Amino acid sequence: MKNCFSIKLVALLMLTAIACKEQKVEKKTKTKPVKVTEEVLDHDPYFIETTTTTSKTGPISITRNILQDRKGNLWFATWEGIIKYDGKLFTNFTNIDSLRRFHVFSILEDKTGNLWFGTIGAGIYRYNGTSFVNFTEKDGLAHNSTACFFEDKDGKIWIGTQGGISIYNGKSFTNFTTNEGLTNNDVNAIVADNSGKIWVGTRGEACIYQANFFSNLVTNEGKTFTNVRSIIKDTKGNMWFGGNDGLWEYNGNSFINHAKNFTGYVYEDKKGSIWTSAADPNSGKQWMLSRYDNNKQLNIRTATTILKKEDMFFGILEDNDGAVWLGGLNGVCRYDGNLFNCFKDEKTEN
Repeated sequence: MKNCFSIKLVALLMLTAIACKEQKVEKKTKTKPVKVTEEVLDHDPYFIETTTTTSKTGPISITRNILQDRKGNLWFATWEGIIKYDGKLFTNFTNIDSLRRFHVFSILEDKTGNLWFGTIGAGIYRYNGTSFVNFTEKDGLAHNSTACFFEDKDGKIWIGTQGGISIYNGKSFTNFTTNEGLTNNDVNAIVADNSGKIWVGTRGEACIYQANFFSNLVTNEGKTFTNVRSIIKDTKGNMWFGGNDGLWEYNGNSFINHAKNFTGYVYEDKKGSIWTSAADPNSGKQWMLSRYDNNKQLNIRTATTILKKEDMFFGILEDNDGAVWLGGLNGVCRYDGNLFNCFKDEKTEN
């Protein structure tokens, strides 16, 4: 089941580090976050204001998640808004469509082709390819700060928010909070396993939703998992998740620990390798992009460090050409298996 956000010292320290990094981005790019004043209330103080609509370079700010739609376009959830890449140019839809100035955290493409974007403070947006519709607490959403999406087998959209889980059936929202048994209202991740159980990662303890009941996710020894940031189901049906307790795999019978350091994002590529972004256990400043390959001879996962630097890594995506995209504090990079291209060349604007 999905992660729920609860305010803890570690989370506060990470947010402080992100804010400091954002200040470095601001100085480097000569952009300024919008300041909240009495005249301008509908703005996120951490939103990175830019005038760019179309450019040859990518985002300049924190990029939390990446998605490739069925048409092959790449979409980025960034601190400067919603950005699309068509293979040639990056387009900032927040600027073009005059969307509310809040940073974007999560993305989903549903079965009908609609794109969903979760923001921190402005609720969620649904984009049908032509126009955006904004859903907020006024429409029944549990909280205007959202971290994740999940579409179930019936086409319902589950939204993890800082105020619980909202489920949208196409007409209205149904909300689950701690009042209904959710372990924590700050939700980071939501995924269903092959049996239909919903795994939820929160800032508190992870949990599972089944038969209208929430229960803690625990190992065979009764150990719980805290601040789970990312959960995926791999092609074999195994569940992978990462958070404060490191990187874990559940094979249907037992839990396997692959790493003990904080793991923020988990992703499976087309070959079945597991990619993670995680804190370097040997350094308080560096983060690592790692790939866990399946060693068939030894029947174990062997880890390879792809990148290590003083940065924080977020979303990971393998595109249709097999390249891996990585979101960071200062935008995105594309890894072709040998080199990283971080799109910092000459910029053109419309």
